Amino acid sequence: MADIAEEVGRSFGYNEIPITEFKNSTQGGYSPIMKLESKAGAVCRSLGYSEIITYSFVSPAIFDQIRLPKDSALRNTLKIQNPLGEDTSIMRTTALPSMLDILSRNSAYHNKAAKLYELAKIYLPQENGLPAEPKILVLGTYGAGETFFTLKGELEAIFTGLRIQKATYTAVANNPSY
Repeated sequence: MADIAEEVGRSFGYNEIPITEFKNSTQGGYSPIMKLESKAGAVCRSLGYSEIITYSFVSPAIFDQIRLPKDSALRNTLKIQNPLGEDTSIMRTTALPSMLDILSRNSAYHNKAAKLYELAKIYLPQENGLPAEPKILVLGTYGAGETFFTLKGELEAIFTGLRIQKATYTAVANNPSY
């Protein structure tokens, strides 16, 4: 059948066959979310940040390491049914411990400074059994000249690059992680 169709197409002329789109096909390209993530990464890199990619599987001990209260909603996690070990037995609900781990490793390797970012996916349980999987932008930095004010200026540059207007800042005094 395929050989006959090929002969008909060749003798009729392939250029004469009308173009049709497949049902349920896409034109390709990037979604608006993908474009935003790409822009966020480009802005962070332009500010001197290097991208990191950390594991989404973490240990329940990370919550104690960042002094998360026992009654925090972030301790409500998705447990892996067959984890390779206790250190990878849950899905993360916060990316802070992952960033702090990478920063501490860089410091342990005697790197004088680091500027790191991650577009990290976190996993928040929902009643339907499927997790919400938002991506968050996490920045981590240390070294000479790195202060709250330099970080705030870089955040403003990121907001400007992403065309986010009217950002407000609120000091958080009761978060034990900080």
